[in-house]
Amino acid sequence: MNDKLLRDLLLGFVKVHILHHADKEPIFGQEFHEELKRHGYDLSFGTLYPIFHKLEADGYLKSKKENINGKIRRYYSITATGKKLLNKAKEQAKELVEELFED
Repeated sequence: MNDKLLRDLLLGFVKVHILHHADKEPIFGQEFHEELKRHGYDLSFGTLYPIFHKLEADGYLKSKKENINGKIRRYYSITATGKKLLNKAKEQAKELVEELFED
């Protein structure tokens, strides 16, 4: 498997992971960056923030700015469209993972 294919696959996982956490509570980039590190992902902010922006532009996330100790922080939450996508992704991921580990 070449590096680009693996990177594309992992970025897909990151997108689903973002939707998963945004479904539970509002999230922001710095905090989510730490969450990804906890799982062994080392994405730059130059990769992570465009993912958030694209998910928002596509209608899967919505954002709200808050002033936290004088710093503006953008919190992301899942939309109804994002929930539908997340549920479909979870179904398909579960089916695939079960098949991959049948042996």
